[in-house]
Amino acid sequence: MGVAAALGAYSLWGLVPIFWPLLARSTAPEILAHRIAWSTVFGVILVLLFARTRWRAQISGRGTLIRLTLASVVIALNWGVYIWAVNNGRVVEAALGYYINPLLAILAGVFLFKERLAPLQWAAIGLATVAVVVITIEYGQPPWAALVLAISFTIYGVIKKRVKVEPIVSMTAESALMTIPAIGFLGYLASRGEGDFLQHGVGYDLLLACSGVVTAVPLLLFAYAAQRIPLSLIGLTQYLAPTMQFLLGVFYFREAMSTGRWVGFTLVWVALMVISVQAIMAARRSRQAPSAAG
Repeated sequence: MGVAAALGAYSLWGLVPIFWPLLARSTAPEILAHRIAWSTVFGVILVLLFARTRWRAQISGRGTLIRLTLASVVIALNWGVYIWAVNNGRVVEAALGYYINPLLAILAGVFLFKERLAPLQWAAIGLATVAVVVITIEYGQPPWAALVLAISFTIYGVIKKRVKVEPIVSMTAESALMTIPAIGFLGYLASRGEGDFLQHGVGYDLLLACSGVVTAVPLLLFAYAAQRIPLSLIGLTQYLAPTMQFLLGVFYFREAMSTGRWVGFTLVWVALMVISVQAIMAARRSRQAPSAAG
């Protein structure tokens, strides 16, 4: 079930670039604030339905609250940068960030959770590093949006690995911790006549509210998966989302792909193929070991 949840989360994240342009008349900070606020509303409903008697005990510990607070700040940064990237014609760059992220997740598994890497996996990480250098040369500067997305979501995954809280409770707590500043910002915009809520018809307001559902569902699936499968395995399933985002960026949003970009992405894809081969080989060895022992 953990692998199925991870695949579901990344499939939904792969399709989400289609949603954010529907809110393009709003700025990225305003969309982010709505995303946080409506995620909290949706999460509270789920908690009342499915975890009414358990949520207080799960988040009562000081260490848990600190980790959830850190997770909320990191994921809010990730959300904001992603919204900005998609609505500013950088879907392909955002995809690059999530291609790099699985490799960073594998490194996190090595250094923080003592997971061991095979030589092929180290080679894949080397290829990804070269890819970032190639794309940096092509851009004339580092792909900052991609790097922020990759690093922030890796940190988020590490924190979630250490938080033993139900996915529904965890997601709701993270959103709730950022809701007060989010609502404060929306109130500030409204006071200046710059907010878009209640200004463009019921349909647009419903789209803003749907940002909570779009956010919460894949996060719940990810939280479920992060607690049940190794971080390195999450890293292997994670490139489903950027592949879908990349295809949308090139064929749906018609973003330009220079030769340098193609070279850089090809290196990343080769790195992911190497990791996949290593994972298949490791799985076969693990299946053969019991029979050999018998």
